[in-house]
Amino acid sequence: MDLLAKILEAGVVGCGGAGFPTHVKLNSRPEYFIINGAECEPMLRTDRYIMTNFADRFVETADRIADAIGAAYEVIAVKEHYEEEIAALKAAVAKKGSRLIIHPMDSFYPAGDEQVIVYEVTGRVVPPSGIPMDVGAVVDNVATVLAIADAMEGIPFTHKYLTVTGEVANPTVLHVPVGTSYKKCIELAGGTLTEDYIVVSGGPMMGKPMSKEDAMEAVVTKTTSGILILPDDSKIADHFHTDIRKMLNRAKSACIQCSFCTQLCPRNMLGHPLEPHKIMRTMAMCTDINDVLDKKAIRNAAICCECGICEVYACPMGLAPRTINGMLKKELAKAGIRYQKEDRTWQAREERSYRKAPTDRVAGRAGVRKYNDYVIKNCIDYEPEEVRIPLQMNIGAPAVPVVTEGQYVSKGSQIAACPEGKLGTNICTGISGTVHLDGNAVIIRA
Repeated sequence: MDLLAKILEAGVVGCGGAGFPTHVKLNSRPEYFIINGAECEPMLRTDRYIMTNFADRFVETADRIADAIGAAYEVIAVKEHYEEEIAALKAAVAKKGSRLIIHPMDSFYPAGDEQVIVYEVTGRVVPPSGIPMDVGAVVDNVATVLAIADAMEGIPFTHKYLTVTGEVANPTVLHVPVGTSYKKCIELAGGTLTEDYIVVSGGPMMGKPMSKEDAMEAVVTKTTSGILILPDDSKIADHFHTDIRKMLNRAKSACIQCSFCTQLCPRNMLGHPLEPHKIMRTMAMCTDINDVLDKKAIRNAAICCECGICEVYACPMGLAPRTINGMLKKELAKAGIRYQKEDRTWQAREERSYRKAPTDRVAGRAGVRKYNDYVIKNCIDYEPEEVRIPLQMNIGAPAVPVVTEGQYVSKGSQIAACPEGKLGTNICTGISGTVHLDGNAVIIRA
């Protein structure tokens, strides 16, 4: 069985983003195989833990992947202040005789954005709405490479490493089966230190905020990188509690057209035609969103990566361009309006080098700096009595159950399959137990 077949069978998807099926992404012949080791979101420590503790296995797997896809260059991009992680990687490279190149980067946000990291490593700009392969690169993150290491040995993708931090007693990295409840993960980190909080799935900048009630019903998926507990009066919580209508009203009354959101936009700095201040101006003046969807500035919202620099770091008036861009992207999709690609070579702006947002300052503006100073070196392995595994955990079609109600399955068994002819992947269980089918999920009880 070749590499791609093993990855499909194991059910590996990208662990650092939206969950693109890895067997599809690696079905290419890139010049560069780039591994994202930046872990640029404040507070998260998952990838750093992996690089430090599994360096030998990680480097050996990276070599095998690069060889299998025929990449001329094999690079891991890591922030230069990750001294312990870099030391572990260098030792593994020397030990294995690896050709892996360690590419140090400044500490800025969003250094781990796929298109940003391609430019940092290659000097090539991925076109707006394009993919790294458009410029000869494929990018996987650190946790995905570790999952591929398991897949090569016939071990399915059933467990996740994730960070649990913020207002918890013992910030930690967990290693738990997919489908483990957020409630149990928070308990494993010692419980919350406050009664009034929100939960963010992922990082504080690009993660998904939810109420504590909703979080008690949530489960770990293949793409869960972190569970953050933040006070209900935090800046992140304020944005979560403010609805779109109120955000638009704020824009109408308070946007001063300083253009800082555009000047610091990472995609604009790559030369992309994304100008958040023009979007805010247009939205502040319109009465019906359908009247402005055909305007160029609004259509360009489709290429926003929603990193949050504009609203968390750049805007002096506390407005929310990122959130409004996210809403516009949905409206554009509903209207069938796509960004029109241009057949040209894109160039980053000269001023980009001095407009990178330092990670520590971004954490400060987001109100999470005190949590970003934590050193997390411990990892807790835990196996629950029950998992609730969603059938939709990746870009593409949901998986189709291949088990029946009441069936007993062993740990590692396949419980759902990639639909025939569709973009998707398989799903396996991380615990043994009895199957219960529940709509869009499969529940396994030991």
